Amino acid sequence: MTSDVTAGSDPLGRWHRLADGAGGSVLLDGFHALKHAVRFGAEVPVAVTTDRRAALALADELAPDVRDALDALLTEVPQAVYAALVPRPHPTAVAALALRPSRAANLERLARAPRVTPVVVLDNPRNLGNAGAVIRLAAGFGATGVVTTGTLDPWHPTVVRGGAGLHYATAVERLTVDELPAGPVFALDPEGDDIRGVRLPDDALLAFGSERSGLSAALRARADHLLALPMRPQVSSYNLATSVAMTLYHWSATGGAPHVP
Repeated sequence: MTSDVTAGSDPLGRWHRLADGAGGSVLLDGFHALKHAVRFGAEVPVAVTTDRRAALALADELAPDVRDALDALLTEVPQAVYAALVPRPHPTAVAALALRPSRAANLERLARAPRVTPVVVLDNPRNLGNAGAVIRLAAGFGATGVVTTGTLDPWHPTVVRGGAGLHYATAVERLTVDELPAGPVFALDPEGDDIRGVRLPDDALLAFGSERSGLSAALRARADHLLALPMRPQVSSYNLATSVAMTLYHWSATGGAPHVP
């Protein structure tokens, strides 16, 4: 069924109706974000570019699997119009609005059992770019989802930009610690056991504290195991996305494997 925002042949009108809605639209900033969102099933009512030929040439080179879909979606607009639609124009001069997945669908995906890949939990993260990088990593490893606690919105436009549209390849939600899905919680902490001696199960929740203050008391109390990443003495910490990458790699190298649906 065609909704009101997708009906008709006025792409700029559709853009403004979606953008003025109550949080239901997601800005896909750049060719790669649009490519990934389409590839992983996002509903994209409107997409614009200043140069259709260049955008479709990128699709021919980098994403032939979604080339036809992009051809049908993309509307060419003048540079001034494009610049007025997006707060920070992307070098590829492509932008789109997608519909955000329903919370109910994401919660169902997170709760599904048996779970065949871990859930990444970011406990009260503060940096929007780090959160986007983590979502991109989690999608690459086939993680079931990324959950954030605290005030950061994991669907903030800066997070989506950092995630390159890969929010649609995994379940991304903000929950409280009490709402986390079932499963053993392995939380990263400098005082934990060396991760190299532990095999991480596929149904694990892999929890990471905030960049500034580490694990919250609530998440620490929920943890079943505390694990530490190998680190040279006198080095204080790793970047959050680096810690997630090391942990997911350890999971994949010790029995887990990226899930291909």
